[in-house]
Order: sequence, then C-alpha cells, then structure tokens
Amino acid sequence: MGTPLESREAQAEEVIDRLEEAYPDSTISLRYSNRLELLIAVILSAQCTDERVNKETKHLFEKYDGAEDYAAAPEAELAEDLNSITYYNSKAGYIKSSCESILEDHGGEVPDTMDELTELSGVGRKTANVVLQHAHDVVEGIVVDTHVQRLSRRLGLAEEEYPEPIEQELMEFVPEGYWQQFTHLCIDHGRATCTARNPDCADCVLADICPSEKGDSEVDLASGEPW
Repeated sequence: MGTPLESREAQAEEVIDRLEEAYPDSTISLRYSNRLELLIAVILSAQCTDERVNKETKHLFEKYDGAEDYAAAPEAELAEDLNSITYYNSKAGYIKSSCESILEDHGGEVPDTMDELTELSGVGRKTANVVLQHAHDVVEGIVVDTHVQRLSRRLGLAEEEYPEPIEQELMEFVPEGYWQQFTHLCIDHGRATCTARNPDCADCVLADICPSEKGDSEVDLASGEPW
C-alpha cells in the first residue's frame, strides 16, 4: 500500500522549505545565451555532467551560430567538436537533425510546445521540460533527472521507478509554483550531500524526515534513464 497523498504533500513542503534555506541561489547550471543553445546543452547533458557540457559548449557556441550552422555542418566534424562528451556521435546526429527540423518545420525557431519539442531528434520529455521552463517560461511539468529520481525515492515522495511515472507522481502533490525550483533544489542537494553511492546522511538537512536515512544507499538506486 502506498504512502497517503496528504502525507507526501506535507513531506514535499517540508523538503522544499529546508532545501530552499540550504540552497537559496539554486538555479540551472547549464550555460547558454539563447533558446537553441539551451536545447543543444540539454541534449548534450544526457549521461554527462553539466560541468563537462559547459566546458564543451564554450567553444561550440563560438564556432556555430544558429540552426543553419549546425544543419550545414558535416556530422563527422560536429561529432569531433563534441568528442569529450559521452555518446558524442549520437548526440551530433541528434543536434544536426533537430536543427534541420527547426529550420524546415519551425521557421528557424525552437518550438514552444511539448509535442513539437519531443518530435525533435534526441528530445524526450525531460529535455522538453527544461527548454519550455527556461527558454519559454512555460512550466508544464517537473524535470526528473537522476538527482530528482534518486531523492524523490529516498525521501518517500515517489514510489515509481522511472522518470516519467515519477514526474506524474510528483505533480500530484508538489505545489505547482515549485515545479521548476523543486528540480534545482534536488540537483543541488544530490550533488552536495545525497549522492548516489555515498550519501552524507550525518550532515543532511533532511536526515530526520528521510525514511532512507541509515546510511543505506541501496534503498532506491533505480535505473537512471535521464530522458
């Protein structure tokens, strides 16, 4: 039998309050200056750290200016420009194909709906949510990356295992006004304290309300499919 919804609502509010106090400046860590750059950065961030992506995109965004440049680039050259990123060959193909679609189907502009974004190559719901929230100021859901996935399960907020079902669970009781910020808070706490293999429960601001607090990091290590 699952945890009652009202209990998870109270848990979520307490988690948000404490994490906001611990991470008052929590926000997206990917660097970008326009909608297309954000889209590309998020595609590159699949199974790759934001720090690594930011290092790679610093020169990438200097070399390629707009969807036309990416669409026209030889895929092998684009892949070589990304060769420190995980799965760079596949991601080069996604970026080139997405930019071709943006030019052909969207007048050169990054689309602003979930359906249109998820039709782009390499773009799933997680990526689309990030782009909608930070490029278009449209909050339709909660971005569930590996940190949100891990923390929401450890904290007893989610019982599902994979990102999209977890998102649907969280949207039932996380206040809508916090759908965007909830992700950033979980990411900061996941990086700083509630890590995948060695969570620092002794110094965790959520330890006394966390059902997984006992130093048992095997409670919830669900499969980490980021998209």
